[in-house]
Amino acid sequence: MKQVLITGTNGLLGMNLVHELLTQGYAVKGLVRNPDQYRGLRHPRLQLVRGSLEDDLSPLLADCQAVIHVAAETRQDLTDYAAYARTNVQGTLRLLEAAIACRLEKFVFVSTANTMGYAEPGGGGEETSPMKEPYLQSFYARSKREAEEKLLTFTDRISLVIANPTFMLGAFDSRPSSGKLILMVLGKRLIVYPPGGKNLVHVGDVAQGLIRCLERGRNGERYLLAGENWSYRAFFSRLGQLTGQNSWLVPIPAFGLRALGWLGDLLRKLGVRTELSRVNMRILGVFNYYQHRKSVQELGLTYRPVDEAITEAIAYFSNQSIPERYKPLYEATAAPLHHT
Repeated sequence: MKQVLITGTNGLLGMNLVHELLTQGYAVKGLVRNPDQYRGLRHPRLQLVRGSLEDDLSPLLADCQAVIHVAAETRQDLTDYAAYARTNVQGTLRLLEAAIACRLEKFVFVSTANTMGYAEPGGGGEETSPMKEPYLQSFYARSKREAEEKLLTFTDRISLVIANPTFMLGAFDSRPSSGKLILMVLGKRLIVYPPGGKNLVHVGDVAQGLIRCLERGRNGERYLLAGENWSYRAFFSRLGQLTGQNSWLVPIPAFGLRALGWLGDLLRKLGVRTELSRVNMRILGVFNYYQHRKSVQELGLTYRPVDEAITEAIAYFSNQSIPERYKPLYEATAAPLHHT
């Protein structure tokens, strides 16, 4: 039985990955800043360890065979590139060096699809597509690209695979993160939407994709973990159908996004922390579309309809309901099915 160290255990992807690994018989060490904030299953094969990427993690890796590195600085209101690089680049390299020193078999790094060029409607970006604007100006995306470039110089010392997921939705979004896209419009009679779109993917498929990267991923390769391409209008319309919510959908004109971006930049100069910025507003205006051909062909992945991801996310936000596929784990450990 392999033991895997997971970072970012308290996040949306981290918790789904822990459940998926346990389901498949792995032993897991979950790195968390605060174990009390973990909202997933407590299980005999799961060991929660307090720590951060700033620590020497070599002692934790001594009895592990692999690392899946999920943790990252993802906040969109930081104004200093160094704040992203400190975690996403330097922290990642420290962890990699510890994994090499402990002679681990595999290092899987979770990056972002935005280090690859998206495609406009009618196609999808792929692993060979060069990074594009406006993500070239995004501190988060740039830090992930820098980390990828540096990690790939170590492939002669450890088997290393990079996973590039798109926008994830699903259960266990306890903070929440990407689920804000759903929460911000639930119960609203008027929904104002931007002109662009996103590739949406079931978080469970990304978790499964990371395990396939661990088991089948080729050294030095990158794999897009991508679901379906949706415009924001189509997404909010479908959300209304799934919830029985009858809302008015009103588009934000391009000049409105530009105005919000300028306002955000001004607020930032005045010391106000905000996710509004010209870069972030430009991102809302592009069709951030991708395809998953490589992960299907090389990793054998299949992707669920995004409807399932939306439904699971809504159920979790409503009553902390866990997905059916994980209930046998909870029942086997006599754990309550609703965690708070």
